[in-house]
Amino acid sequence: MSVKTANDLDELDHRLGSGEDEEDDGGTSIDFVTLLHVVKRSIPWVLLLILLGAGGSYLYLRYTKKVYESSSTLKLDEQSEAGVLGLENNGLKVESGIGKLQGEVDLIKSNIVFERLKETMPLQVSYFVEARVLDAELYKDSPFEVLYDSVDFNLYDQKIYVKFQSPSRFDLYVGETGTPSSHAVGEPVSVVGSRVTIKTAPSFSSASVGVEYYFVINSDQRLKGYIDGNLTTAILNPESKTIQISFKDFNRFKARDIVNNIDAVYLQHKLERSNQASKQTLSFLNEQLKETEDSLRKAENDIEQFVRQNKSYDIKANLQEALSMVQELEKEKLELRFQLSLLNTIQAKVQRNEDLGMVVSGLQGQEGQDPQLTEQLTELSDLQARIRTQSMTSRGNTTAEKLAEEQLRFAQNRIAGIISSSRALVQTKIQNIDRNQSELTGKILQAPAQETERARLERIFGLYESFFTQILNKRVEYGIAMAGTTPDFQILSPANLPSESNPISPNPLLIYAIGIAGGLFLGVGLIATRYLMHDTVTNVRELERNTSVPVLGVVPSYDKQKMPFSKLVVNQNPKSALSESIRSIRTNLEFMSATKKKRIISITSTISGEGKTFVAVNLGGIIAMSGLKVVILDLDMRKPKVHIALDGDNSKGMSTILIDKHTLEECLQQTSVPDLDFISAGPTPPNPSELIMGGRFDNVLEELHQIYDIILVDSPPVGLVTDGVLIMRKADVPLYIIRANYSKKTFLKGIDKLVRNNHLSNMATILNDVSSTNMYGYGYGYGYGYGYGQGYYDEEEKPTVGSKLKSLFK
Repeated sequence: MSVKTANDLDELDHRLGSGEDEEDDGGTSIDFVTLLHVVKRSIPWVLLLILLGAGGSYLYLRYTKKVYESSSTLKLDEQSEAGVLGLENNGLKVESGIGKLQGEVDLIKSNIVFERLKETMPLQVSYFVEARVLDAELYKDSPFEVLYDSVDFNLYDQKIYVKFQSPSRFDLYVGETGTPSSHAVGEPVSVVGSRVTIKTAPSFSSASVGVEYYFVINSDQRLKGYIDGNLTTAILNPESKTIQISFKDFNRFKARDIVNNIDAVYLQHKLERSNQASKQTLSFLNEQLKETEDSLRKAENDIEQFVRQNKSYDIKANLQEALSMVQELEKEKLELRFQLSLLNTIQAKVQRNEDLGMVVSGLQGQEGQDPQLTEQLTELSDLQARIRTQSMTSRGNTTAEKLAEEQLRFAQNRIAGIISSSRALVQTKIQNIDRNQSELTGKILQAPAQETERARLERIFGLYESFFTQILNKRVEYGIAMAGTTPDFQILSPANLPSESNPISPNPLLIYAIGIAGGLFLGVGLIATRYLMHDTVTNVRELERNTSVPVLGVVPSYDKQKMPFSKLVVNQNPKSALSESIRSIRTNLEFMSATKKKRIISITSTISGEGKTFVAVNLGGIIAMSGLKVVILDLDMRKPKVHIALDGDNSKGMSTILIDKHTLEECLQQTSVPDLDFISAGPTPPNPSELIMGGRFDNVLEELHQIYDIILVDSPPVGLVTDGVLIMRKADVPLYIIRANYSKKTFLKGIDKLVRNNHLSNMATILNDVSSTNMYGYGYGYGYGYGYGQGYYDEEEKPTVGSKLKSLFK
């Protein structure tokens, strides 16, 4: 218990009088005492929310079907058709890697695989057994089977119920509200224009009679949606070319079978596609072989025609031969021209009658000379020599000389004819050589084009020949490969059967964790909400933090059901915690007004219901039990309660005293406690404030001071009327009652304002109805934990489980 001294109160009064407000530095911080209080009070609710979360998780797991997942892993061994044909290096772009794998993923999800899957599995009709909680699918375990005509059937995706009355008869109806109709097993049944036939399966037994089953004939659209929605195909590793196929279903056997069948269908499709590709490839090879053969034959014909046209295939050899011939002809032509020049020289010499001796000697020994010309030239030379000799020995103009001259002219003419004939022959030979050279030069000029054409024909022929050989070899190899066709993928791990105790959904640990975490989160939210909405005073620390007025003491809570209105209880059980707490307040009062033996103590509150009357009568009882004479005045004339608490009469009292209708002696009432008297409020007057402000009230106080040591005044609430303020000004110790978990925190601001405006320097507060959890460490006896009712009625009474739960959720 902390009580401010007179000096502290004087300092406070000085600050209040000067208009200075003490700043509350903790107003914006977290009040951990209040928070702890809210947490303690919220713990049961938090536990309840956690239990509700765990219960919700249990219900979710109980009413949610378990989902199982089965998966397999495939490895693709990619081999492009161009690679098979040996054309991978011929500029052809072949799809591979991630694009190829994605294409296989799309193939698995395509309608091709779906249509084949429908043919290999009993997916078109789903059988179920009606259960109280969760329906179970009878996959491959149905006691009956359904036959229907898909052409005339129109009840797709609807529940059709079957209930066997006996092994030979059953009731059938559509929908949960349908009207049952009895039919024989194996008999075609017409249902809303659709015909179905129900037959018993080998698994049918007597236990199947009376059980409610239903079946659903799935449409292709719904079945495709079911497959697409639960099938997952993912590329595991593009480098190793692996694909994982997974399927989820409520039935673990069905999930495994679907994955296995997808693998089988995919394998079959790949085999068929591989064989089809092989056939197409072989057909392509045959077509290309025929076309290449025709092209090769045409190339051969072109080369043969080229040889015929050029009379030779070796153009280079012909070119060398032509060049040699041109050179030979040129040499021959030079020799002929020399001969022609020699003939011209001889003719000139003959015509000039020059000496032909040197010419004749030059002609002798040369090849190719006309022997007749040589002979004639020799004769002419001899004739010239004889004539020269005759001219030197004769006198001239002789018959011999004349005959010699005639012989000379004749020889010259004959030589001239021979020379003319020889020259014409040489000219002809030169012309022939020129003609031959011209022809050879033409051939030489045509040689590059012919060589180019020959190279082109050889290249085309070689290309077709090589391609023909390659295709022929590939056709043989591909024919051999077709005999051992294998799929281009392998199953690394087949579909596994999921463990019944290990579904992928729901995860019990996760669901319980979410439920408990959700409950805990809501609990924390509840604590935060209650803390933020906590606007009432709950403990002494809150009271001290929010007001500068000292706290005189606390009064523990009590059981309102055992004491519905204020009563004097301290005399009944003076050793109870309640009595001890009020006794502590009495002791603290002595410190606050130690210089006065006669004191006026006023007790007020902000509003009605905060316990000021209860504190007043019990505080008066404790003071009276200490040996002082005490009188209690009930001045709450609008709502008097003191006479009820002390079992008195209210027909007369303070209201009649203040109007001099009765005297003090007439209105004083005694209680069961010696030295404790009281005066009730009396009939309610129309003007209580005027009566209190009158001089008669002061006279009454003086008269009572003559008799009593302590005057306790139960004042009206100051938050409603001004009567309480008038009384507090006259009191030596004004007490202000605050009720825990009832009085608003905003009321505390009014206390400081009340002290500041009315200069109530000796004012103190009392915290009423405090629970035991908020009393530890404050005052003597506050930790006992007894309430009013427990301390007053039966101190030895043990709390029951119900009362404990009630107090927890209070």
